[in-house]
Amino acid sequence: LLALGATRPTLSDEVVLTIPDLADNGAVVPVGISTALPGVRRLVLLVEKNPTMLVAVFEISDAIDADVALRIKMAESSNVYAAAMLADGRVLYAVKDVQVTLGSCGT
Repeated sequence: LLALGATRPTLSDEVVLTIPDLADNGAVVPVGISTALPGVRRLVLLVEKNPTMLVAVFEISDAIDADVALRIKMAESSNVYAAAMLADGRVLYAVKDVQVTLGSCGT
C-alpha cells in the first residue's frame, strides 16, 4: 500500500470484503469489495501469501459506486485484504482469513 501512496491504513467495518471462509478451489475464488464511504479514489485487493501480493487496483470516481466483484487465484490459505483509499488521504481496510483446500498459483 505504501507504493500506492497510502499511509497508516486503519481497520474499518465500513469497507466490506465478501469472500468465502473456505475456498474449495484456489483457481477461482469469488471476491467482492464495497463501501458506501464518500470520496473513494481507489479500491485495492491484496492476498498476503500469493506469489504476487497485489491482486487488483480499481480507480474509482464520483460517477460510480465503490462496489466491485471479481474472481481471483490464491496459492494457499492466506489473509486477504481489501483497502479503500479516500480523497482525504485516509486508507481504510478489511481483512479476512481464507482457507484454500486446492491451491492454484504456482501449483
